[in-house]
Amino acid sequence: MKRGKKYRDSVKKYDGTAVYEVGEALGLVKSMAFARFDETVDLSVKVNLKKSQTVRDTVVLPNQFRGEKKVLVFCKPEKEKEAQDAGAAFVGANDLIEKIKGGWLDFDVAVATPDMMKDVGKLGMVLGRKGLMPNPKTGTVTFDLKGALSELKKGRVEFRADKTGVVHLAVGKVSMESAQVSENIGAVLTEIRRKRPADAKGEFIQSVSVASTMGPGVWVSVKEGE
Repeated sequence: MKRGKKYRDSVKKYDGTAVYEVGEALGLVKSMAFARFDETVDLSVKVNLKKSQTVRDTVVLPNQFRGEKKVLVFCKPEKEKEAQDAGAAFVGANDLIEKIKGGWLDFDVAVATPDMMKDVGKLGMVLGRKGLMPNPKTGTVTFDLKGALSELKKGRVEFRADKTGVVHLAVGKVSMESAQVSENIGAVLTEIRRKRPADAKGEFIQSVSVASTMGPGVWVSVKEGE
């Protein structure tokens, strides 16, 4: 893959084979960011999983860096006020399902009460493809709408290992203080370790790297006990 001159110049600023402490790694990421926009800081964590295993959960990042999410709630009429009071952008049942079937997807996350999932499941092809399908494992299928929306507004995000055993997650912006991004990284790593399968062998977190949207990746030194 041919890289641009700015990318090639960035690579010259560090040793791509070296492993850095998190603060130093973030400093390098900041110094190598060259885009005209405020680049996102992305975290990649390689975990040791068997083919039959996965790691999936949610985490509330201590330091937010994105605008407030537009939350859609599927619920029966008796739960509508709770959803509205909790700050949902859209609340409804079959009316919203029909609207989404028509191609409307102007929301960032969907939450559903359990008694709505039979009908919401009909949207599997649409919402699943966009990563918007409510799921009990991520806390988006619940009768506690107030609690779910509160966490989502605090910055709760979902993480999941891909087929190669790597968790990719945005953890900040280049413009943020390194300490804030580092705190977000710590929160993600803690949750990933917490989801370690009981029969996982050896060192669970095998490697960690950080990079800006356009910049090269920097390896991060993270011990199992940290």
